[in-house]
Amino acid sequence: MVLVWVALFVVLILLELHHLAFYVLFVAIGSLAAAGVAVFAPDAYLLQGIVAVVVSIAGVIVVRPYVSRVFHQHKGGHVAVGVHGGLLGQEAVTLDAVGDQHAVGHVRLAGERWLAITGGPQIAAGQPVVVTAVRGTTLEVWPVEFRSIAPESADRRDV
Repeated sequence: MVLVWVALFVVLILLELHHLAFYVLFVAIGSLAAAGVAVFAPDAYLLQGIVAVVVSIAGVIVVRPYVSRVFHQHKGGHVAVGVHGGLLGQEAVTLDAVGDQHAVGHVRLAGERWLAITGGPQIAAGQPVVVTAVRGTTLEVWPVEFRSIAPESADRRDV
């Protein structure tokens, strides 16, 4: 029975690493505790199950809030809050010509290919752009060299 509990622990840890919700982690720890009980009391299946459940529930109730808070407040790196909060202001590179809604193009952002449109003139392929809005799964972009010039001020400059 020890091998069953350890195998369950490994599967649950892999699942937790995929989701990072910090619920499955404590069920995995509970199964590891049950494996420890199985080493000393191999025929006490009920006791093993009770230890697994108690340790899992205690971890979720007592430890999870602290672990979750620490994970989300870490000081290193960039944690995006939703799609809009994480993509606005990011720089990307056009993969092909990007125009308005009728001439949708593509950009490469964070290693991924995104649909893109522009609110200004068409942007050629290979140009650096900045994300100014997110509309569903399509990014609205603006050329980096014109970042500080709003479309209205560009029209006034020609006058």
